[in-house]
Amino acid sequence: MKTLHNVKNPQPKRSFLFVSKWGEILDIAYAIQEEGHSVKFFIEDKLSREIGFGFVKKVNDWQKHIDWADIIVFDYTGYGKICDDLRASGKLVIGGSQYTDLLELDRNFGQEQLKKHKIKTLPFKEFTNFQDAIKYVEQKPDTYVIKPCGEIQDLKQLLFVGNDDEGIDVIRVLKAYEKSWGNKFGNFQLQRKVRGVEISVAAFFNGKQFLKPVNITFEHKKLFPNELGVSTGEMGTSMFWVKESPIFNATLKKFETSLANNNFVGHIDINCIVNGNGIYPLEFTSRFGYPQIYIQRDGLNEPIGNLLYKIANGENFIINTKKGFQIGAYIVVPPFPFTDKKSFDLFSKDSVIIFKKESKEGIHPIHIKRINNEWLITGASGIALLITGTGITMKDAQRMMQNRISNVIVNNSYYRIDIGNRWMEDSDKLWAWGLM
Repeated sequence: MKTLHNVKNPQPKRSFLFVSKWGEILDIAYAIQEEGHSVKFFIEDKLSREIGFGFVKKVNDWQKHIDWADIIVFDYTGYGKICDDLRASGKLVIGGSQYTDLLELDRNFGQEQLKKHKIKTLPFKEFTNFQDAIKYVEQKPDTYVIKPCGEIQDLKQLLFVGNDDEGIDVIRVLKAYEKSWGNKFGNFQLQRKVRGVEISVAAFFNGKQFLKPVNITFEHKKLFPNELGVSTGEMGTSMFWVKESPIFNATLKKFETSLANNNFVGHIDINCIVNGNGIYPLEFTSRFGYPQIYIQRDGLNEPIGNLLYKIANGENFIINTKKGFQIGAYIVVPPFPFTDKKSFDLFSKDSVIIFKKESKEGIHPIHIKRINNEWLITGASGIALLITGTGITMKDAQRMMQNRISNVIVNNSYYRIDIGNRWMEDSDKLWAWGLM
């Protein structure tokens, strides 16, 4: 194991326990181990438990290692009550709270909280069955977005963004969902669609206040270039760090007292549509974003293990970040973005990732295991790698990312080649609207 070498400011070695829902946090756990810390890694989902094998020490019961850990990191929503209890017992924890779990998982609650904090919201209505939703669109024709609520919202391909001004496409999708899902779909929202620039603003919160700089992110959610195809959750992201942001001040900043009162310590993001008429928050991500956190790591000038420890410890400091831009693209394999174990086992499981050059800088293992020093695809999702690039300009970052992608061979893989291309047009609009 590597040791930390910093003569001016040596960092103590600490013990990190990662509690993961699907193994998403492997890249960060492995990076922290490479910084010289001790790491133990637990994955809740049984189909994902091979992820990280050969990279970090895996454990079968994370609760047996609570006393061992200096800091416990939870990588997803749903652990809020556990995080609250651990913090109350004196443990240092990065993760959600019961309050922030509700912000993300209960869309109704999230919208109510936005209103309570005097933040403009888009009109929406929640439904428990498809027939009521279809009648609603027929009576109030417009362009809508279908947003699943609760845990089913993790199936990102079910979110549907309508384009028809009369809502005809939304009605067709609702009828299709009714046939395929029936009562198993659960609650969902219809939200009025507005046109503009989709942008996210995110920040780390130390239990008392937000830390600067904040992170501005542009997500690319569709499977194919030019925002075509099925929604995947995300295929890639471009970002930069800023000391001040009008969008942050109009949204997340207003939650500072509520987050402190509800014992939140971690990372939170709010996704918005902005245009010349204003800022319209869409949804919260009250945890690490994926692939956001991997790309953020490439934009840091300090070890991420030290950063997370200081945040969990409640320290107030300026995060040391790089100037310019950071971007990343997922490399995925069949059947992504769909779940089909038979197809995954046939086409993708245990496929070897080949590196033309030995350097793995900017190459982030996602659903990967390591055997005999070979990287193999595992898990169930089909997300293999995240490849990043950084630069003073967006073009510089894109070139670095493409050069790194060319160093990797993944059989049957596909990825977006246009991550970051929207920046020129989006930035012009944001400047014109006074939001940069």
